[in-house]
Amino acid sequence: MAYFVGLDVSVLETAVCVVDEAGRIICEQKVPCEPDDIGRASLTPLRTDWLPG
Repeated sequence: MAYFVGLDVSVLETAVCVVDEAGRIICEQKVPCEPDDIGRASLTPLRTDWLPG
């Protein structure tokens, strides 16, 4: 199954939304604008052996 990540970036925080291939929302959250925080938010709902591509 394919997953897609949308990012809405501002100065202080980034809104992260993960949806599946049918468009169902898997995860929505706001995180600080730091690469590690954004990466964790994007991958948290997914299997840990998947990598962003």
